[in-house]
Amino acid sequence: MDIKQDKDAAKVPAKRGRKASKEVRRQQLIEATIDSLAKRGFAETTMADVTEGAGLSRGIVNFHFESKDKLLVATLQHMADEYAGHWRAAISKAGEKPADQLLALVRADFDRKICTKRKLAAWCAFWGEAKSRPTYQALCGSRDQAYQDVITDLCSQLIAEGGYPVDADKIAMAIGALMEGLWLRLMMGGEAPTRDSARGTAEALLQVSFPKHYPADH
Repeated sequence: MDIKQDKDAAKVPAKRGRKASKEVRRQQLIEATIDSLAKRGFAETTMADVTEGAGLSRGIVNFHFESKDKLLVATLQHMADEYAGHWRAAISKAGEKPADQLLALVRADFDRKICTKRKLAAWCAFWGEAKSRPTYQALCGSRDQAYQDVITDLCSQLIAEGGYPVDADKIAMAIGALMEGLWLRLMMGGEAPTRDSARGTAEALLQVSFPKHYPADH
């Protein structure tokens, strides 16, 4: 290796380090945005709040995100990607049986990785704004539709296997609505259900809808 090649090779770790630092700071800002949304809500969250929460300078915030809107869009995209990756991974690990996949999908919604009051509050903040903001509506809508399509497909397979006299679209809609409602109850706190009891409620709907696949005493 000549001197020039040796110098080029020495630059690689430094470049990787700078890239890693950039990604780390970007993630810090996104996490601080989630914290602020959960604490203050959408309207009261400011770039200054995010800067303080992340422990970074305003200049760094502006370097990564030119405006509050771009920061919020990036935060919503991060949450949507995290959520989709989580439930898709759960299905992948569940095996080939539709019953196991649907159960894994339901349980994934109450996993500590994504089901925390902090993240649920941030989701609700975005949902509240989605109606008047096309970008948010597109991100939330695509996430919901993909999720709902998978539930419907799994329900259709269970209906075919068990001969249940029910409609796949209606059962899938009921499951999706229940999951959203349970998330809202968990976010509200107070006498709302715990993660475990919420998961048990969702599983009870599966037992009622598909008793051959989910025996009540199983």
